[in-house]
Amino acid sequence: MKRVSIQGYEGCFHQIVAYNYFGNDIETLPCATFREVAQRVKTGEADFGVMAIENSIAGSIIANYSILQDANLQVAGDVYLPIQQNLMVLPDTEMEDIIDVQSHPMAFRQCVDFLDQHPSWKLIESEDTALSARIIAEQGLRHSAAIASELAAKLFGLKIIAPEINTIKYNYTRFMILKRHDHRIDPLANKASLYFKTDHKQGSLLRALSQLEGINLSKLQSYPIPSEPWHYLFHVDLEFDCLDDYIRSLDRLHREAEEVHVYGVYRSGLDTQHNC
Repeated sequence: MKRVSIQGYEGCFHQIVAYNYFGNDIETLPCATFREVAQRVKTGEADFGVMAIENSIAGSIIANYSILQDANLQVAGDVYLPIQQNLMVLPDTEMEDIIDVQSHPMAFRQCVDFLDQHPSWKLIESEDTALSARIIAEQGLRHSAAIASELAAKLFGLKIIAPEINTIKYNYTRFMILKRHDHRIDPLANKASLYFKTDHKQGSLLRALSQLEGINLSKLQSYPIPSEPWHYLFHVDLEFDCLDDYIRSLDRLHREAEEVHVYGVYRSGLDTQHNC
C-alpha cells in the first residue's frame, strides 16, 4: 500500500487530492507543515507527498518553492482541485441553532458573501478546516458549524446544511505530487517544472527566457535566494506537445543560465493530449 504524506488533518483538501490521484487504497500520513510533508518523502517514511503550490485566486505559495528546492525531490505530477467549501453541523442541528462557525481563516475569506448574510454568527479561527469538523463531531457541539470539505462531513458524520458556500465558484488550487528522485520520465509527459538562475547582468533573464522559444511558458515565478540578498531563482512550468522540443529548449537554457535544476517532467493535470 502506498504511503502518501499530506499537509493537514484527515478530511482536508490534500487528502482529497491524494485519493483522486492514487485511488482510495492508500495510507495518508497527516503532517502539520508543508516542510514535514517533504521531509517524510525524503526520508522514505512516505512514498509520495501532496503539496499545494498555488491557488487561482490567492496566487503562488512562495515558501513552498523553497521547500521543493531544499528537499531535492522530484515532481511526479500535478492536480488541479476545485475548492468547494460547505457549512456542516451535527445531524440534529438546524440553521437557527448555529451560534458560531469554526474554520481556517482562508476558508472564512473564501465564504465572505455567505457569512455576511449571518452577522450574528461568531467566527472562530482554527488551524485546519477538517480539524474544525472533527472537533464539532467529537465534542458534540450542537450550536457550532464548520466550514470544510464534503469528505470531512462524510468522515465525521456531519450534515452539510449549506453546500458550496464559497463566493467564487471557480476557485482552484494546484497541488504537486512529490517523490524521491528516480529520473524516470513518463513517455506521455507534456509538462516540466524547473528553476534556473542567471547572472546579475542587464538582460540576463530575457536571454534565458528566449531559449524557450516554441514552448508554452505557463508559469514564471521569482523567489529570493536567502544567502544572496536581492538575487533570485526563477521557477518555470513549461508545457509542450513533443518531448523532443522540450529537450532542445532545455539544452539551450543550460547554455545561457548559470544554473538549471529540473524538478520533474510529467503529464499535466489539466491536459493529457499529446501530438508528437
